[in-house]
Amino acid sequence: MIYKPPQQKLLRWIALFLIGTFLQFLFYIPTPVLSQNSNSCSNITAPLTPEEQTYARGAWQYFVKNYQPATGFTNSTGGYPSGTLWDMGNYLMALNAARWLNLTDQADFDARLNKFLTTLSSLKLFEDALPNKVYNAANSQMVDYGNNPLERGIGWSALDVGRILAAFDVIRTCHPQYNDWLKGIVAKWQVARSLKDGQLFGATVLPDNKTLLVQEGRLGYEEYGARGYGLWGFSAPKAIALEPFKLVEINGVQIPVDTRDFKSTNANNYVVSESYILEGIEFGLQGELADFAARVLDVQKRRYDTTGQLTAVTEDNIDQAPYFLYNTVYANGANWATITDANQPYPQFRSISTKAAFGWRYLFPENAYAQKVFDAVKDLRSPDDSGYYAGIYEESKQPNKALTGNTNGLILEILYYKAKGNHPLIASGSASVSTGKPSENASPATPSNQPNSTVKTPAKTSSNQPNSTVKTPPATPADTSKPTEVAVAPIPPVDSPQPSSQIKMERPLSVIERRYAEAAWRYFQANYHSKNGLIDDRSDFKGATLWGLGDYLAALHAARSLDIITPKEFDQRTRHLLGALTKLPLFAGELPGRSYDTRSLQPVDYGGNPAPEGNGWSALDLGRMLVALYNLKTCHSEYTAAVDKIVLDWSYLRVVREGILSSATVTKEQEGRSLIRVNPETRLGYEEYAARAFQLWGFNVNGSAVGGEYQTALVEGVKVPIQRHRKDSNSKNQYTVSNPFLLYALEFGLDPQMRSLFAPIFQAQAERYRRTGNLTASATTLIDRKPYTVHSTITGKGESWVALGDDGQTVPKGRLVSTAVAFAYHALLPENKYSQELLQGTTDLYNPLAGFYEGFYENTGKTAVGFTSSTNSMILQSLLYKVMNQQPLIRPTNDMKSPWWQEVSKGNSGRGLPNTATQQTKLISDSSGSYWVSRSDGH
Repeated sequence: MIYKPPQQKLLRWIALFLIGTFLQFLFYIPTPVLSQNSNSCSNITAPLTPEEQTYARGAWQYFVKNYQPATGFTNSTGGYPSGTLWDMGNYLMALNAARWLNLTDQADFDARLNKFLTTLSSLKLFEDALPNKVYNAANSQMVDYGNNPLERGIGWSALDVGRILAAFDVIRTCHPQYNDWLKGIVAKWQVARSLKDGQLFGATVLPDNKTLLVQEGRLGYEEYGARGYGLWGFSAPKAIALEPFKLVEINGVQIPVDTRDFKSTNANNYVVSESYILEGIEFGLQGELADFAARVLDVQKRRYDTTGQLTAVTEDNIDQAPYFLYNTVYANGANWATITDANQPYPQFRSISTKAAFGWRYLFPENAYAQKVFDAVKDLRSPDDSGYYAGIYEESKQPNKALTGNTNGLILEILYYKAKGNHPLIASGSASVSTGKPSENASPATPSNQPNSTVKTPAKTSSNQPNSTVKTPPATPADTSKPTEVAVAPIPPVDSPQPSSQIKMERPLSVIERRYAEAAWRYFQANYHSKNGLIDDRSDFKGATLWGLGDYLAALHAARSLDIITPKEFDQRTRHLLGALTKLPLFAGELPGRSYDTRSLQPVDYGGNPAPEGNGWSALDLGRMLVALYNLKTCHSEYTAAVDKIVLDWSYLRVVREGILSSATVTKEQEGRSLIRVNPETRLGYEEYAARAFQLWGFNVNGSAVGGEYQTALVEGVKVPIQRHRKDSNSKNQYTVSNPFLLYALEFGLDPQMRSLFAPIFQAQAERYRRTGNLTASATTLIDRKPYTVHSTITGKGESWVALGDDGQTVPKGRLVSTAVAFAYHALLPENKYSQELLQGTTDLYNPLAGFYEGFYENTGKTAVGFTSSTNSMILQSLLYKVMNQQPLIRPTNDMKSPWWQEVSKGNSGRGLPNTATQQTKLISDSSGSYWVSRSDGH
């Protein structure tokens, strides 16, 4: 042995240290790390039940039994040592869930993750760029899908890269001490090679050994994969957009389908459950993807309703050849296709997917069908405790005994999502949005059926009416700050709340009618502000008007009368809303303003911007609320004192003038002064409706009530009313739509004068259908692009069937068939063949979690995506009208000694109360039915 001096040894050690440090930096091989203190990821707000703990332990056993100690990887399927990057992402998600669900301790977690990342750091990459599509899990060699070693590999999958990038983000968030290691791995990969033209591109090897880049991803998975890239700063804007897609009707549900087909692209455009489930539990369902997910769940329920076959379809391994299948809602032009990746059909092996059933159950915990299909698979574990089976074959009813990391990993991830209180696992602001041209795949947002409600985009165009119809906000508001949501206490408990309303029901709802009622009520569950009791006028904007809140109060009454909600929920919501009404700032100290922020309760202008001084009042909106408040105290008398206190706080001096209803607007001079202008209401149908409302409270508004002469226009051979003959009508932009006449008919019945207006409006629409075959249910709607407001008129600006913007300009191809109008016409005219056609065309236009859609476009049949309180309230009222034997929803009162009437009797109130303590309208019955009339009409 040759002796070396200590100095030589020291120099050698230093050199080795420097070389090692350089190599570690070059190849990024971190030393093992140990987890430190946990963060919010350990915040378990909804602990698993004992039964759910059994599910979690069962799923975790798959990874215990399929662990490869030499690599730290796990088998993609039971006993088969192979795995893709997607499978690795599944394992990381499962490992993280297992840690926070206390299925494994910290030492085991660290040991597993250190080994996994050590192997992953040293993987041989395809073309030294990105991980190969698949590796041998036992030795980490590049292989093909048959697990045969290949020196070069077979390419990469961009979708799989997106999946593991999402998993990396969860690990670095929940275990930040691993962040540098993960960053080093990602930095080593040439991720940019998988991005091109804003899309995701995979790589495949051709027979001549050349590499071909191929666009990857179809609707659902493409957006999910792109979101994973985005978490690490890699942008794929075209991939994260929803286009190109179309809606295909399956079992009565419009299902979004990617328009890129198999024949032209050699890629399947399948619609399955898993992409939407992953989106929901990891990123949170939002926007159109939330709507799409609900549709995909609903169509599977519809198949069950039709066939009796429980349905939960997605891609899965199976326990026999061909071993992997896509069980789909739709694929390559076929409904309910079960295919291989090569589009070969295997319908005999369609199965109920365990992971899909788990996903739907916990994404939509209140959905009865999701619970039902979950119950069928929740105990589908292997008897030897090796994890959950993939599913149950539909045809044979036997278990699909394939054991996979995908099924068991997703179950663990789902249960962790539940334990976190259904909070998405990844905090990300990215969202999939429509980027296509308006004339192509875009659908309108939530239209509105109310005359001047919901918040609108400020427009430079002027309106010829004193109360311009409000519009949708722009897609990107200038002010994105979120006001603090104020808390409002409900009014104190009322004396002896009644178990039900004093409404006489002639029959119960049918099973189908109950489904519709429950769907409509979902809107008011989904858009409820629990801190202050308010409801948004539309689902995509935090704003409310008095009209919209009147819709809500009417919906509350209908839902209780129909037994859709319990007496307790009705009482709690009613008291909370009444409490909020007492806190709304009054314009000029007189009346509630036009619009309020539903978080702060402060006045806002039509752009949603703060308007501390307010922006006027609407007599029409006030009328809507007065009707709802009147009916509340009439049918639920225990709230009388609270209701009267609210309306006695208001001043009516300027809203009722010389028998005419008037509304106030605010304009600003160049010097900055605010000027209030009060003008008569002239909006056809709405004015008559509001006038009847004021008459219920004793106001003399005969000048606005239905009656007198009306100017007409000839439409389809029918004389349709367009406006009153009177001097104070200063509107040059009148139009005729159905909505106000239907609301009037449902609530007040059709008196002879209103019937003379109502009948030709309906007849003209029916005649158009007979002539053209186009279903017609004319309404005012809101869309998500200019001109924002669209009036699908019967007649407007001298033209028939024109769609107009609020500025009076024509909107080509903008006409919609209104869901609410269809329901109301059928309730009022159930024997009419045209009303039956309308109902048939719109009854399936609902999202079981968000309510009924506004309708569909006449020219394309596409659903108008969006939800409003007005539409869903009218549907509930229509259903109530049906079971009341077509009696007016507004019932007469016998209590003329309430606080309101006592104050009126005193006279000289200084706030414009009626002159006499007598209602100016009354309910009568004759051979044509029951209806309310003005007392001055000779009755």
